[in-house]
Amino acid sequence: MSDQAPDWVIPVMRAGYFARAAVYTAVGGLALGAAIDGDEAEGTTDALAELLGEGWGVPLLWGIALGLFAYTIWRLIDAWMDLERYGNDAKGLLSRAGLVVTGVIHAGIGVSVATVALRGKDSGEGGSGTESVTAQILAMPYGVWLVAGVGVATIGAGVYYVWKGVAEKYKKQIRLTPMSLKLSPVMKFGCIAEGVVIAIIGVSIVFAALNTDPQQAKGLGEALGTLRAAPFGRLLLGAVALGLLAFAVENAVEAIYRAIPALSERKLKTLATDAKLKAARHLRRVTS
Repeated sequence: MSDQAPDWVIPVMRAGYFARAAVYTAVGGLALGAAIDGDEAEGTTDALAELLGEGWGVPLLWGIALGLFAYTIWRLIDAWMDLERYGNDAKGLLSRAGLVVTGVIHAGIGVSVATVALRGKDSGEGGSGTESVTAQILAMPYGVWLVAGVGVATIGAGVYYVWKGVAEKYKKQIRLTPMSLKLSPVMKFGCIAEGVVIAIIGVSIVFAALNTDPQQAKGLGEALGTLRAAPFGRLLLGAVALGLLAFAVENAVEAIYRAIPALSERKLKTLATDAKLKAARHLRRVTS
């Protein structure tokens, strides 16, 4: 089905990654400021709400919201048409299901950003979005098990991002250019930092399930707050804040240099293929 992909898929994909880069720039920048000043770190919605104080803040928030919706569309089309060739075996279908989940999550973030643009920073009802959603799920039949499952899946997503960084799996779809090659270490650090934060959120959701207490479920701001409260917390928060800024760079690189295998007419030269060629040359030198 990949040959039926509409022409607008690529610009929609790029808009989505640029929106994610904007989100993590805001969150990471404010978290770094909190680490330096000793203040509390803020979550996604609160961090973006800081833009309301600027004359261009509302238009930018709308742009970010639309970009996040674009990211959702990209993920859903990618999953449906298998544009990145995950395949139809169990592993491929699981990967494609993950695309759908991340798409839906970003749609929810987009709604939150649009709500802030419409109503201002104090438009919410208090508490984190993670806490309110957890409370709703706990009220359902088998809610504790559902929340525990979400928590475990979130921890798994965090572990995946760490592995993606350590194993440099982010290189697979990134075109080889002098700039993308130069920024590869930044992208690696960004993926690892994102994984750490997601895993902290997942652990908090599991604790919320074990104690039947939705207030223990943390969003991004509370996860950063957990780091801040730890021994050497300001140093930890500063390191993770730099990592989130690096993850913003990773998303910007994806926006500019990401390639879609199913829509490419020729064999792609990516960071991953370059790494394989270098490894092969090194092996030949060692064994010759």
